[in-house]
Amino acid sequence: MPAFGATPSLQGQSGYINMPSAIVESDGTFSTGFSYDQPYGSFWVAATVLPFLQVTGRYVSVSGIPGFPLSEGDYGKNYGRYKDKVANVKLRIMQESDWLPAVAVGATDLLGTELFRGRYAVVTKTFGSPKNLEVSAGYGFQRPEGAFAGVRWAPLSVPGLALVAEYDAVDYAKDFRASETTAHEHSKGPVVGVEYRWGWLGAQVARHRDHFSGNVFVSIPFSEREFVPKLYEPAPFDPKKAPPRVTAEEWQREGGHGAALVQALVKQDFKNVRVALDGDTLELALTSSRISNLGRAVGRAARTALAFAPQDTRAIRISYSKLEQPVATYQFMDLQRLSDYLTGLVDRDTFLQTVDIRYARPDDELGEDGQALLAAVRGEDDGLRLQAGADGNIVQVASEDREANRFKVVPKISMFFNDPSGALRYELWAAGSYDRRLAQGLYLNSDVKLTLYETVSGVTQPSNSLLPHVRTDVADYKRGGRFKLNRLMLNKYMMPAERVYARVSGGLYEEMYRGVGGQMLYLPKDTRWAADLTVDALQQRGVKGWFDKRDYNTVSGFAALHYKLPYDITATARAGRFLAKDNGVRMEFKRRFPSGVEIGAWYAKTSGKDITNPGTPSSPYHDKGVFLSVPLNIMLPFDSQNTASVALSPWTRDVGQMVASPGDLYDMIEQPRRDMTTFDGLGNFAERRDEQNLPAVNPPVSAMPNLWPMFRMRVEQSFNTGPTPPDWAKGAAVGGGAILASALLDKPVDRFMKKHQGSSVARAWDNVSKATPLVFTGIAAGAVAFGDARVQNIGIISLESVASAAALSITAKRIAGRARPDQETGQWSKATDRSNASFPSNHATVAFAAVTPFAQEYDAPWLYGVAAAGSLGRTAGRQHWVSDVVAGSLLGMAVGGWLWQAQRTDTHSSFAVAPGPKSVGVAWFGNY
Repeated sequence: MPAFGATPSLQGQSGYINMPSAIVESDGTFSTGFSYDQPYGSFWVAATVLPFLQVTGRYVSVSGIPGFPLSEGDYGKNYGRYKDKVANVKLRIMQESDWLPAVAVGATDLLGTELFRGRYAVVTKTFGSPKNLEVSAGYGFQRPEGAFAGVRWAPLSVPGLALVAEYDAVDYAKDFRASETTAHEHSKGPVVGVEYRWGWLGAQVARHRDHFSGNVFVSIPFSEREFVPKLYEPAPFDPKKAPPRVTAEEWQREGGHGAALVQALVKQDFKNVRVALDGDTLELALTSSRISNLGRAVGRAARTALAFAPQDTRAIRISYSKLEQPVATYQFMDLQRLSDYLTGLVDRDTFLQTVDIRYARPDDELGEDGQALLAAVRGEDDGLRLQAGADGNIVQVASEDREANRFKVVPKISMFFNDPSGALRYELWAAGSYDRRLAQGLYLNSDVKLTLYETVSGVTQPSNSLLPHVRTDVADYKRGGRFKLNRLMLNKYMMPAERVYARVSGGLYEEMYRGVGGQMLYLPKDTRWAADLTVDALQQRGVKGWFDKRDYNTVSGFAALHYKLPYDITATARAGRFLAKDNGVRMEFKRRFPSGVEIGAWYAKTSGKDITNPGTPSSPYHDKGVFLSVPLNIMLPFDSQNTASVALSPWTRDVGQMVASPGDLYDMIEQPRRDMTTFDGLGNFAERRDEQNLPAVNPPVSAMPNLWPMFRMRVEQSFNTGPTPPDWAKGAAVGGGAILASALLDKPVDRFMKKHQGSSVARAWDNVSKATPLVFTGIAAGAVAFGDARVQNIGIISLESVASAAALSITAKRIAGRARPDQETGQWSKATDRSNASFPSNHATVAFAAVTPFAQEYDAPWLYGVAAAGSLGRTAGRQHWVSDVVAGSLLGMAVGGWLWQAQRTDTHSSFAVAPGPKSVGVAWFGNY
């Protein structure tokens, strides 16, 4: 049952009827529902993506007005009523305590048309024991406008029932075309309602002054690890069924013993099984197509290998692979202790002393030689079967053998929203896929598509995109043919070195593109990050869906950095060339909850100018979207690696587009790497009841600690060791003299720059100067993220210097109020806008504040030269006088030098992104 007060309003955010509260639903809660409040009907989704942050999206239809004016002829005539997409966020800035209320701020309709734009702040306090009364008060700007309030009372005698009331502060007369939609007939004032919650389900009915509203919804707690008990999960291998143990000599002489072990593993859904006996070590290489946890999969394999191992076997080594590329290697060096742990005779700490867990190496591959003993079992493959509920599909026809060769036919549906020709378009189709292992790491992947019924062909409006039509002609492909070959590829996976993976691909990538390409992935020992490089040479396919083509060719390539943040957030930055030959960056963020559900979003900013509405020439559209990935094992009575995914993004855009990956290496490696490096790396190894509450089995959420006490100590440390008044006076005198001396160059330099202002050198220097502080600040942040203890400390000092010096510089600007050179009002004239004043240069201040701690710590005075060369570029663009740059440089050096001197030894605190060798988090340790 959700916490009291965590009830969605008509907009999806936690609140009352229309008004919000400061309550944020429990971390990981995902809610979706439909509300109707004349003239607005809303399909909405809401997610608490962080314990203090709730994000909501609404698809609102507005009755009374058409989506497109009838004067435009046939354009949009089938679209129906007006519709709008709305994105809202709520940030809880203070959690409720015994005496203080919860405090939250929120924003509505952040992107797009902003028809429902608003900002608000609200406080909420709950009362009772148990809590059953909630009171809120807040103030809004635009929507709601002015003061608002809300109250909720839940009678303890009727669980699930609650009565709500609010003062609605929305000025509906100001809504979009309110006189046509009848929204103007609504007015501010009191509203009352009744709501009922039953488990995940809820409903609300409310009475406004002149009408009723309703809201129905479902809230799913993704913070839970599973929703359905594993009633049909196969039991681990029973050692009583093992054959009599033989000597190593007999094992080597008679292949049937190894074949029996392989057969037992295959029956447990292990694939690509390789077995070899190297002296007294039994070696296995395998993967699991079904078991979701790496530790649990290795545990089952170890239990089985232990039962079949020949006499005098001293160790078992198991390499877990993905597409035959070894990812993790587990070596068990004491088989008696392994047996004792599996049967509960020894504890986990004792067992761990005999286990070695490491990244796999290329020599862990057993290769084709390891298949010699499999001849007796290779022909025993599963036949074609009709399956219901398998792999998360309602029904499918499928076949899969021990080498992961798969054939599958599955019915599917795709939906497309918000096209002018119709608000909802869809296609019902059957997908047939065939994946075949051809050699070590070489796979053939294919799928065909048979369209059974579709309405996408009704999209007839031609694209008005000025970019190459890399995606906007997608409707032509959807109606290009009923039966088509969507994919036909050869993928070769390789492992050149430890923690380095590679893929080479060629063929039909997807419905719209074919080509050749590859990817290289590097996994450092530091599990916080990974990096990959992808390059694809592509040609646009024809709309018929076979081997026809268009004339468009391109090379797309990206360098990507993946970084783990607290709360199990992965941030990915991609920089490179997109499909429409636009260059830029794409940022991706995803949050993984304990259930394995992932919610994420992306945003791309490129050189492509997409002016399709809502984009304009002055403010082009940038590609963005959200996605949800749900592991099916949380909803099935048995374990599964399959996921169900959905993404929402514009489907007729050309800017910031990427080709469908033939097989992304980071996605392939991410989960087993996470399992291997989480705590002790064993996960649910023995499947014993007494280990289910261990942090390795149920890892806690790695939350962001309270950094304020440690930050305060650093500030106190700096002021306690700050310069004395004579030092300040001496520095001010020297700095003032330098600034006055540099002022003699102000006019001569500006005259020279004005004369050469249009030159390519001047423009380039100006652009470099704009980027210089960002680059140096980014380097400081990188030092904190990736450096050792010393580098991290200097990175922290650098970032502190940037923030402090920038604040002083902004203050000095407002006091001095000096006009910029390009304003042509004179060297010492006053600026009309003090916030945009010239003295000192912020860019120079930030650049020198960022580099000074590094220059001092590592005795690298040349860094000052780099900062000076970049900062002086501000004179090339006539944005600053020379004296402005000198003043900013001196200010940045002074602050950076002071903080470095005070904190360089960092005797009181230290920062770490990873608090332990096999856990991910952020910590700031103190010794006080």
